Amino acid sequence: MNTLHNYTCGQWVAGADKGQELFNAITGEVVAHTSSKGLDFAKMCEYARTVGGPKLRKMTFQERGLMLKALALHLQSKKELFYKISWATGATRADSWVDIEGGIGNLFAYASLRRQFPNESFCYDGDVAKLSKNNTFIGHHICVPKEGVAIHINAFNFPVWGMLEKVAVNWLAGVPAIVKPATITSFLTEAVVQEIIASGIIPEGALQLICGSANGLLDHVTNQDVITFTGSASTGKMLKSHPRLLEESVHFNMEADSLNCCVLGPDVTPDKPEFDIFIKEITREITTKAGQKCTAVRRIIVPEKMIEEVHIALGKRLSSNIIGDPNVEGVRMGSLAGKAQLTEVKEKVEQLSKTQKIIIGNFENFEVKGADKNKGAFMPPIIFLNEKPFTNTDCHNIEAFGPVSTLMPYKDIYEAVELSKMGKGSLVSSIVTADEKVARTYTIGAACMHGRILVLNAECAKESTGHGSPMPMLVHGGPGRAGGGEEMGGKRGVFHYLQRTAIQGSPSMITSILNSYQVGAKQIIKEVHPFRQYFEDLEVGETTITPTHTVSEDDIVNFANLSGDKFYAHLQPEALEGTIFKRTVAHGYFVLSKAAGLFVDPPKGPVLLNYGIDECRFTKPIYPGMTIGVRFTCKEKIENDKPLAAANGTEVKVGIVKWVVDIYDASSPEVLAKYDATDQAGQTVGIATILTMVKKREQ
Repeated sequence: MNTLHNYTCGQWVAGADKGQELFNAITGEVVAHTSSKGLDFAKMCEYARTVGGPKLRKMTFQERGLMLKALALHLQSKKELFYKISWATGATRADSWVDIEGGIGNLFAYASLRRQFPNESFCYDGDVAKLSKNNTFIGHHICVPKEGVAIHINAFNFPVWGMLEKVAVNWLAGVPAIVKPATITSFLTEAVVQEIIASGIIPEGALQLICGSANGLLDHVTNQDVITFTGSASTGKMLKSHPRLLEESVHFNMEADSLNCCVLGPDVTPDKPEFDIFIKEITREITTKAGQKCTAVRRIIVPEKMIEEVHIALGKRLSSNIIGDPNVEGVRMGSLAGKAQLTEVKEKVEQLSKTQKIIIGNFENFEVKGADKNKGAFMPPIIFLNEKPFTNTDCHNIEAFGPVSTLMPYKDIYEAVELSKMGKGSLVSSIVTADEKVARTYTIGAACMHGRILVLNAECAKESTGHGSPMPMLVHGGPGRAGGGEEMGGKRGVFHYLQRTAIQGSPSMITSILNSYQVGAKQIIKEVHPFRQYFEDLEVGETTITPTHTVSEDDIVNFANLSGDKFYAHLQPEALEGTIFKRTVAHGYFVLSKAAGLFVDPPKGPVLLNYGIDECRFTKPIYPGMTIGVRFTCKEKIENDKPLAAANGTEVKVGIVKWVVDIYDASSPEVLAKYDATDQAGQTVGIATILTMVKKREQ
């Protein structure tokens, strides 16, 4: 029998006693035992804060992202080992794919997210706030890693994904983690952590593991720590009210099991493709992981005229579902994670049976392939029918965390919205409809009670990830019963582990702090044009003041003919009465194009290509006879680890540079007075941020 070890303060340590026995969910045999007795939780927290934290905070977002990518590739190479172990949790290969490769996919996703952050250990958020008339005093928001530890208390149903989807985010933010998986499936989590530690890819102290009880861990948290919890709402509420969390104002994120629903639109009939999509989606949600998903469909909401059709179609589909040992060919649904879960689900089914009736499934009469159903934690899919869901409300309050769901009718889409909200907050709702008006009515009406809404139809069903699959770049969480928290969500998730602080000062000071040029800051003037410099040589704030150009009528006409933009304001002076224009005006895109002609240095050099435009605004009309110039400033430098492929087959290392293109009015006083006596030379008439790929000196 295997003894699980905890990873604490840089060492693998077994508990001081035999601890808890863990069972194979298929055979009922003991597979391991584990204990956390003797662990010093205070020391573990301090180790994370003083050893792992400083190492992660020294790394830039780019370095942390590349670390995640390397780790994902390493774990991908070890996935077959994890699949073998995952079988003992009762999971099929398809179930394990969601858990194992879904978790690794989160690492890849957050590795790619590094490109949305600066090449710094911190980042900034939002836009600059102008706090003074003359722009000598501005404000911004800086986001720095919290100097604490992320404590993740995870559920039993996803022992790999549950860990990796969280640590990917806190590591990218620069915060270490202590992971506490649910004990009954912790043997799979331990195997993954062993590979993570053995790889040497993450810094020491960035990850610690508790396989047994973590009772007492929260006694040692501080205001710099972040706690995430996934599991039952009752346990989550108990943890959330811990006196230490209240005393220290510790950030607590809860993702609780919820009564998610799937709605069949009133427009869908059995002859439409959406009907089959609906039946397949419900079947998948009931059978995947044997219904042990926090996102599983617990309430099936259909038009009252379609109750019988759905009942028959769902019954046929589920009758072909083969339950048994996932290693046996043809088995499509494994077991629950353990006998304790089976007992709990049976109790919930019994409670639900008091106010509604079972129409599909029987606890006694079902077959198991390749295993003994009395030794393993097997159960069949159970479907209830609740004909009066507004009166018999147990289905909106009691969750059986297994392959159990309730079918219920509605009269119109507004009733469907109300039924969906009776679950008092869920992680996800979905609606299958081909009617865009139905989709809009349901989504807007139900959104306040659901963390995510999936709209399925024939157009997207083939590529859809499905009702039960939260995506790394979208938030995972929900209001009310679902816990009121959110995980993942791309950059939003990273900000949970950062301290956002407002900073105020002069543009030059804010530029220096953020290493990102703020308009109005001191500029660096060099004799050499910035396009003649390599990525490493450029400095933030480096500025070129270009020659000027006086716009003519011919410029406007020629650009109109070239671009095809013959909008009246550029070519028809007789049509300008009642408009804001004093005469025909230059195209905004001509002004930007001419600005490029002014700031670009034509000969071949380190600048390889224009990568795009982040933002562009035209703030004042330019008339024939007016003169423009450009203040061209290096705003920010971003590392890029993907080299360009040259035509000769070689690779060229590049970085991305953001430039502020400040187009200003360089007209003479006489011309300025002609159009607006209040204008002053040097006033910005257009501003844009462009990106270029710049060659690195070291090739």
